[in-house]
Amino acid sequence: MSYRIQVAETEQVFFVERGETLLQAAQRAGVALRHDCQLGGCGTCRIRLLDGQVRYDEEPFGLAPDEAAAGYALACQAQPQADLVISTARDDEACAEPARHRAVVRAVRPLSADVLHVELEVPGAGTLDYRPGQYLKLLSSEGLARSFSMASVPRDGRIDLHVRRIPGGAFTDGILPRMRAGDAIEVELPLGSFFYRARDYRPLLMVATGTGLAPIKAILESLMDDPDCPPVSLYWGMRQAQDLYLHGEIPAWGDRLYDFRYAPVLSRAGADWQGRRGYVHDAALADLGDLSEYAIYLCGSPDMIRDARAAFIAHGASPDHLYADSFTFQHPC
Repeated sequence: MSYRIQVAETEQVFFVERGETLLQAAQRAGVALRHDCQLGGCGTCRIRLLDGQVRYDEEPFGLAPDEAAAGYALACQAQPQADLVISTARDDEACAEPARHRAVVRAVRPLSADVLHVELEVPGAGTLDYRPGQYLKLLSSEGLARSFSMASVPRDGRIDLHVRRIPGGAFTDGILPRMRAGDAIEVELPLGSFFYRARDYRPLLMVATGTGLAPIKAILESLMDDPDCPPVSLYWGMRQAQDLYLHGEIPAWGDRLYDFRYAPVLSRAGADWQGRRGYVHDAALADLGDLSEYAIYLCGSPDMIRDARAAFIAHGASPDHLYADSFTFQHPC
C-alpha cells in the first residue's frame, strides 16, 4: 500500500511506500524537502500536517510533544498512516547554494588533548558566502566525507574548524592529524540551517556541548561590535576543566558583545573546580527560569539537545524560536 502526499505550496504530489519515511519518498520522487541530519535531531525537516496523520518507529527527539500536538512532524522520521497534505512553508532567510571548492590547509594545531584547530583557505574565492553557524563537508581523496561546523565568520576565503579527534577514527584520527600546511582538500559549503535569525530580535540563549561551541562562536563573532546585538547568555558544557579549550578566550568576547554572560558547566568536575556543575541545560534553567522571551540556539550532543529542548519548552520556550544542530558521529570518523 502506498500513500499520496501533496505539498500544499507547490501542489507537487509523491507517493510513500510502506516502511518509507516522507523524506525518503520525496527524494526518490525528486521532490525537494528541506533536511539536514536525517536522524530526527535537528528539526530542519519540520513540516506541518494539514490533513492526515503520521507515525514514528521511535519518537524523534527533535520534535517536542507540543509541536506534534500542534500538527508538526519531522519528514526524515515520519511514516504516513493515510494520504497527507503537508505544508513546507517557512518564513526563513535564504542561504547560498552549496558549491564545491578546492581548499588549502594553512594550519593544524591542537586546542586541547582531543580537539584540533584546522585552518583552511579557499584561494581566489574572496569572501565566502555562508551564514555564521552553517557547516561544510570535507571530501578526502580517500572518498570520505565528513561534516564540520565553521567556527569563523566569512573573511578572505579563510575558514576555521574545531575538530574533535575520535580515537581510531579514519578521518579525525587518521587523515586530519597527517595534514600539513599547503595540503589540498575538497570542501562543499555552505550547508545546514543553523544560523542566526536577526529578525527574532530576542535575548539569545546559546547552549553548547563539546565542539558544538564552534558554530555558536561564529554566530557571536558576527554580532561583535554590532549596535543591534541583543543580550547574550552562553552556556558551554564539558566533562572536565581541561576540555574547555577556549575558556581563557571567551570572557573577552564580552568586551564586544552587548550584555554578555558566560557560564562553563562541567558534568565530571574535579574537586578543584569552583564553577557550575551538572548538566548544562539545567544550569541555564536555574539562572533564567522563564524562557518565553528568548531565541535559543542548541548545538552539541543529541542527548543534550533532546533534554534541553524538552526542558526549555516546558519552561515557556517558543518552538518557533528554538534552533538546533545535533552533532552525530559519522562512523568510521
